[in-house]
Amino acid sequence: MGPSSGRPRSVLRGRRSECEVLATLLDGVPTGQSSVLVLRGEAGCGKSALLDFMLEHAAGFRVARVVGVESEMELAYAGLHQLCAPMLDRIEKLPPPQRDALRVAFGLQDGAAPDGFLIGLAVLTLLASAAEEQPLACVIDDAQWLDRASVQSLAFVARRLMVDPVALIFAVREPSDELTGLPELKVQGLSERDSHLVLASAIRGPLDVQVRDRIVAETRGNPLALLQLPRVLTPTELAGGFGLPNTAAVASRVEQSFYRQFQSLPDDTQQLLLTAAAEPIGDITLLRRAAELQGIGGDAAAPAVAAGLVELGARVRFRHPLVRSAVYQSVSAGDRQAAHRALAEATDLVLDPDRRAWHLARAASGPDEAVADELERSAERARARGGAVAAAAFLERATELTPDRARRATRALAAAQAKLLAGAPDSAHALLAAAELAPLDGIRRAGLERLRAQLSFLLRRGNEAPSLLLNAAVHLKALDTQSARETYLEALGAAIFAGRLSKSGGSVADTAAAARTAPRGPQPARAIDLLLDGLVTRFTEGYAAGVQPLQRALRALSEEEGRSQDDTRWLWLGCRIAPDLWDDESWHELTTQQLRHARDAGWLTALPIALTYRAGVEIHAGEFASAAELIDEAAVITEATGSPPLMYSSLVLSAWRGQEAQATTLIRASIEDATARGEGRAIALADYATAVLYNGLSRYQDALAAAQRVCEHDDLGLFGWGLTELVEAAARSDRSGIGATALRRLEERTRAAGTEWALGIEARSRATLSDGDAADALYREAVERLAQTRITVHLARAQLLYGEWLRRGNRRVEARRQLYLAHDTFSRAGAEGFAERARRELLATGETLRRRTVEPHEELTAQEAQIARLARDDLTNPEIGARLFISPRTVEWHLGKVFAKLDITSRKQLRRALPDSSSAASSSDDSP
Repeated sequence: MGPSSGRPRSVLRGRRSECEVLATLLDGVPTGQSSVLVLRGEAGCGKSALLDFMLEHAAGFRVARVVGVESEMELAYAGLHQLCAPMLDRIEKLPPPQRDALRVAFGLQDGAAPDGFLIGLAVLTLLASAAEEQPLACVIDDAQWLDRASVQSLAFVARRLMVDPVALIFAVREPSDELTGLPELKVQGLSERDSHLVLASAIRGPLDVQVRDRIVAETRGNPLALLQLPRVLTPTELAGGFGLPNTAAVASRVEQSFYRQFQSLPDDTQQLLLTAAAEPIGDITLLRRAAELQGIGGDAAAPAVAAGLVELGARVRFRHPLVRSAVYQSVSAGDRQAAHRALAEATDLVLDPDRRAWHLARAASGPDEAVADELERSAERARARGGAVAAAAFLERATELTPDRARRATRALAAAQAKLLAGAPDSAHALLAAAELAPLDGIRRAGLERLRAQLSFLLRRGNEAPSLLLNAAVHLKALDTQSARETYLEALGAAIFAGRLSKSGGSVADTAAAARTAPRGPQPARAIDLLLDGLVTRFTEGYAAGVQPLQRALRALSEEEGRSQDDTRWLWLGCRIAPDLWDDESWHELTTQQLRHARDAGWLTALPIALTYRAGVEIHAGEFASAAELIDEAAVITEATGSPPLMYSSLVLSAWRGQEAQATTLIRASIEDATARGEGRAIALADYATAVLYNGLSRYQDALAAAQRVCEHDDLGLFGWGLTELVEAAARSDRSGIGATALRRLEERTRAAGTEWALGIEARSRATLSDGDAADALYREAVERLAQTRITVHLARAQLLYGEWLRRGNRRVEARRQLYLAHDTFSRAGAEGFAERARRELLATGETLRRRTVEPHEELTAQEAQIARLARDDLTNPEIGARLFISPRTVEWHLGKVFAKLDITSRKQLRRALPDSSSAASSSDDSP
């Protein structure tokens, strides 16, 4: 009977409610209601039995199942490959970036290491495609033992399933961080009554009532314990001489019972079971070869099968994971090493070198350079497949087996770097500490210091990292010129983030002064070298001196042809420098390249940063809807990848929109978080957003105070913006002295930059502090210059200020034109505070102005609006799904809701129903 045609007629003893949940879980799947569930419970509680029961009643479903196996072997994507193998005939139908990522991850082709979350997206698309023909039930049993790369990908899929006919069910003892937050069903022990019945079914002789009650109480209704323990109790114990010791955990007692069964088997059978326990994949062919190498007879398995400890079919399957652990842990280290040695010898060196290397490592009784070397090669292969966790595990074991202390330290550093990339900072710290104990030459010592500093910066973006990176750079100067220069640039980047919260000796000025001593770079200079030299000049000789060298650096960074991978990773810094130089064209170009590069490469860990930076460009272009889409997309990715949210653009957008409640909440949270971590630049950004917010709301005293705080420190890209807000707030607060001082400081920058954006801002700011014909001419200059830039919001602010000035001069007709233009721009963008300022001024001229009515497209949710715009721009459902990390069927479902809200019936009508805007989200032709 299928799950959608009624409830199962039978259920597992004591599990009626759990069976009902599982039946309900499957009911809606065939009609497109995706289901996700985590079954959580201790070993032996019956999770696997519940999964079996569910699948027995899953008529009409295609089933894909994978079982995690306890092992120290970490083979990246091994579990995922096992789950997806039956569906790989569909892999060619995936979008090319997804197809290639999955093929590389599964070792089906060579290529650059794919981003782990691009692989998750590929699996989502693959499962959704497979489910188009038949509902799909994916079961992951003992998920706590699945390799981490597979768990991360499947957790990504679980959070993105929505309307595809797919059920994804995990069974786990305790959910990992990746699975936390998914729908969960905790499997408890059986009731006392059901425990008595289960226990009675396992015992064929008399059972003392006190013994029965004691077993039930101390097993806490664990079904496996109730069934297994009586098998190893003597008749005397069952009749009344038995008592479970209170100190033993249920799992431990069950494991002991399995061990006693294991001990009763013939020697050959014990050796065969040990070999099977040492081979976590369950490869029956490999087991037979290893058994033959050990001289184990072909009939050795029969007693273990008869005892119910193991099943031998297409794969080796232990009755329960505790059987495996009981067998493996109970024997001597020498016996385990012998089993691994046989398995290594039986494993094909060409077809499966990584598994062979791992078995050799487990077989080693002490340091062994040859094995360590093989593990190092395995780490390289794992890294190439995108398996950062596996690479780190191989390198860590290689470190342990390296006899030479200096070589061991080198490998420990490599392992620490791999652990950092794998998201295991604690292990990275431990490996760095181990490396530090060995004799290190100068370059390795400096490399250790650099890695420790990078770890500090990546974890907190706080104020500890600059001085640590400086120390590493100083030590690298005489050893490795290129690494030294890169480390100085890293130190400057970290100091920029630390900003006003920098520690003694770690300020931007201190760091730049130290970086002046960096050795000369190669010729021709790389973009990295130009960035370093330009920033050093900027922060040691002043803003004006740094303009030209930084402009050269931005030009080099913008030239994609011949740009190295090392240069590419510094695009983020170029996106910070461009607005500091008032260079809107470079800002637009660099953010476009950064976003396209992150999309094309499938770097989902870097993509949120690129999206956030691009959102800043869209905000200043007056494309608030596009900015919101970018911010929402970044939020989707950070949530899916478990990364901390990026609030920078969110709070600036809220400020420009004039949403005081939302903006102040975000600003307060950002300041608290940044203060705790030591990221001073984030505090400056929050103060800048506050100044924008209150200038828009005409609360000029509050804007003045916030802008003054921004200008307390020369933060890259923010100081000049803060001066702009300060001049306006001071002029409107009758604080002309403060305004004049701020204007002089602003002019030093704008004249050095010399761009239309810079000179337009300068003219507007001077106009607010001028009178008569001079003010009129300056306002006209500001409007003319800013009209030639991409910075639409500041053009509208110039028109607003000019209109306000004209209205105060009783030049109402001229005022209305400027105010209308400003009001139209702000209203279309959604800048409610500034739009209201313009509306009030228009009313003061005697003009009547109706408030805007809400358009149908404004009723769409953020995700619906994003999908609608992408569909309007001719992206297909699969392309939209790839962009937003949802399945094509989910896209179709959202579009149905969009069509209903907009009262349209086709994609062609979207062009009429939606306002045309330069969708930043479409800045790349290719999607991951």
